[in-house]
Formats: sequence, structure tokens, C-alpha cells
Amino acid sequence: MTNIVRFAPLAIASGLAGALPLAPALADGHWPERPLSTLEPVAEPRNGPLSEAEMEMAEIAWRYFENNTQAGTGFANAANNYPSVTLWDTGSYLAAIVSAHGLGLIKDAEVEGRLDPLLATLGSLDLFRQDCPNKVYNTQTAVPATYTNEPGEIGCSVLDIARLLVWLRIVEQRYPEREAEVRAILPRWNWCELVRDGVLYGAAPGEGEQVLWLQEGRLGYEEYGARAVELWGFDAGVALDPEPYSALWMYGVEVPFDTRDPRLMGAHNYVVTESYALLGLEFGFDDPAGEGPGAWIARAAQNIYEVQARRHEATGILTARTEHQLLEAPYFVYDTIFSSGRPWATITDLGQSVPEHAAVALKGALGLWALWETEYTGQLFDHIAPQFDPELGFFEGVYEDGRGSIEVQTANNNGIMLESLFFKAEGPILEPVEDPAAWTAGLDPALGRCLPVTVEDEPADGAATEDASTEGVATEG
Repeated sequence: MTNIVRFAPLAIASGLAGALPLAPALADGHWPERPLSTLEPVAEPRNGPLSEAEMEMAEIAWRYFENNTQAGTGFANAANNYPSVTLWDTGSYLAAIVSAHGLGLIKDAEVEGRLDPLLATLGSLDLFRQDCPNKVYNTQTAVPATYTNEPGEIGCSVLDIARLLVWLRIVEQRYPEREAEVRAILPRWNWCELVRDGVLYGAAPGEGEQVLWLQEGRLGYEEYGARAVELWGFDAGVALDPEPYSALWMYGVEVPFDTRDPRLMGAHNYVVTESYALLGLEFGFDDPAGEGPGAWIARAAQNIYEVQARRHEATGILTARTEHQLLEAPYFVYDTIFSSGRPWATITDLGQSVPEHAAVALKGALGLWALWETEYTGQLFDHIAPQFDPELGFFEGVYEDGRGSIEVQTANNNGIMLESLFFKAEGPILEPVEDPAAWTAGLDPALGRCLPVTVEDEPADGAATEDASTEGVATEG
């Protein structure tokens, strides 16, 4: 039997927020204060048919997927011409398919030809320790792989799974004939450990057959992951709550950050654009004047936009900060608004400072452009529009120091760019889900996977089902 080691999800470093340096230059000056309690949006989202230039951008972004899809498995390569992928990237590929179809770039037959092998592959993946999808797969063989694309198991990422879940739900909504294929994917996974007591957990291999289940997600991405699993009826209320967080003032804007100490928790805290942009593009922002986590996210997202616009106003540096790939070592960086006590930090996954890799990330810039129609985001659009190879798709970014483009093409970047353009045409991409757990109707509780309770099956007296009492999770979404 597999050994399980569980780590406390909310260990907080006492006094961490108070110890952070708040540079006076970032908080003072002529800037009008914009606290997190501000209810008025800084701008409305863009909306309407795409212009000729915007359609050209969509066509170029789609070219990446024309060049990087594996016919046998249906997977798209995470990076150009490299046969490796994560479920996060696969979610972005589904975003590209839906968006390209919605924008008229591809026809029904091509959607069918792409979804057929991909959904079949997702429904038959070899799982990490029979529990959950491996973090990486070879796109040619669908064999679990390491980060160097050698065969091997390296664990599961619940946040990667969450991104896939969002787009599986969208596929089901837009192509209802795919419902059975989509719903056959999820029951194979061990939800008893991925979502427990409202918290999201990823997995890593321990010694021998041991599996380490580790809380996963920090402010922004944790809320995105929670919203994703709740689309399918799981209770992720603890993960959805923004606490524990604090805030600092930058250019008169109150910017929230996660206060869990990376020295204790083993994961850095990154304030970046992508998670907030995806929440807006896919789910749509709640009314900022409302109550609860959704309204908080809407207010926080406005400030994530505003602090970057004000940095540009103060320094002349076009700013759209989020994680991105590189052509050379360290190959991937978190390009942040704030991280580990440092404003505008660009760091590796191990926390090493690499400020020379600060860049305008194209996916971040276009997400800001779609969600806030301002003069500043118009400048961002003009800045990134020429950053492409006409045969391969859009580059990852443009260095802030002026030395040129990051000439790497990826599925995540081009997929998010496509969904940003689709958002402009249609608005938030997800439709409301009336009964998130309906997909479990008729499934055998003996599966022992802690599946959620559908409205029809929920006991009238509110008691938990037998599966829930023995396995640990059963909620209405």
C-alpha cells in the first residue's frame, strides 16, 4: 500500500509581512492612492469584433499549433519542436482550439480531428502511482516523462490539472457531443488526495513507494485552481480564500502578496499577471462591490493592472510581468511585480535573482489589453504585435532593457494570446455551471476516488455519503 505523508497547508511565518522593506519611493509621490478596497474598475474590458490587425495576430498564434501537434497522441508540444508537455500546456492547447474555432480560423472538421485523439489520450494516460497525471508527458508516445523528457514519474501538479479542468469544462459546454469523452477522464484520478478539506495538493515521489502530498498554490494561482476544481463539484473553499495575505504600496497602489514563507514552505510567492488575467478571461470578474473571494479577486486584479501602468508612467518601462520561458539558461523565470520581499524581482524557481531576464511577456500584455481598454494597454499591443516568426508563432517576450525579443515559441503563450483575442470577441469564455457534480451521476462509489455529490444524489438530511465518509471529500460545488 502506498505510504502518504501530508504537510500542513497554511504554515505562516510570523512577522514576515512586517519585516518586508517598503521602499518609500514606491509608496509616496504624486500618485493617488488605490487601496484594495477600491470598488471602481480602472477601465472596462475590450469588446467587439476583431480588427484586421487582431485577426492577423490570431492567425499567427494559431500557426504554432499547426506546427506542433502530434497526430498519434493529439498532444501539442509545450515548446516549439520539443516533444514534451504538461497538463497546463494542454489546457492552453484546448484554449487555442476553442478560440481558433470561435474566431473562424478553423472549421468543425479540424476541431473534430484535433479533439478525437487528444481526449482519447487524456482518458487513458498512465498515472503517477495510479493516482494522478504525471507532471510531464512525451507528446509522441504519451509516456510519463521527466523534465528532460526521459521516461519517468516525477509527481502531479494540481494546478496543471486545474488548468486542464477549466478547458475540459469549456469543451463540454461548446461541444456537448463530447460530454461522455470529457467525463470519462476525471474518475480515474485520486481526488481523495488532490482536494482535501478545501485545500489543493500536488504529489511528489518520496523514498521507495512513498508519495508526498504537498499543498500547492499561492495567492492568484491558488484561487484559479480552486475555481477550476469547483467547476466539477469539489469543495476548495480554503484554497479560494485569499488568506493568508498582506499588501504593500507601490506607486500608490496597494498590491496583495501571499505571506507564506518560502523558507518554511519550500515554494516562492510570486505576484504576476497571468493568474489574475486567466481568472478574468475565463471566469469573468465578479462585481468588485460584492462580497466574498470573487469580489476580492476582482479588486486585486484591478490593482495588478494599475501598478504596472503606473510603473510605466514613472519610468518609461513598458511593463507586463509574468513567468516566461527563455532561450538560454535558466530557461524559465518568474518575472514578478513582487516576490520574497523584492519589488519587480525576476527570479528562478530556486529564488536566484536574474534581473537581466526581465521582459514584457506577450501573454501578460495581451491579457491586460483584453481586460482593460486603456491607452496604456494599447501601447502594449503595439509593442508586442511585431514579435513573431510568421511560420512559427509569437515569441515569449521582449526584454525590458531593449536588447530584443525572447525568440522562443510556446503553447502556453500562443494559447493564452488566442484566448485573449477570443475574449475580446465574446467576453468571458466559461458559461455558468448549474450542477458542477452532475458528471458523477451513475458512477460507482466503489471507485473510491472521493468524487463529489451531485444534486440528485445528495442525501436530504445533508449527511455525507458512504464514499465521502470513508474517503474524505464529498461536497456540492
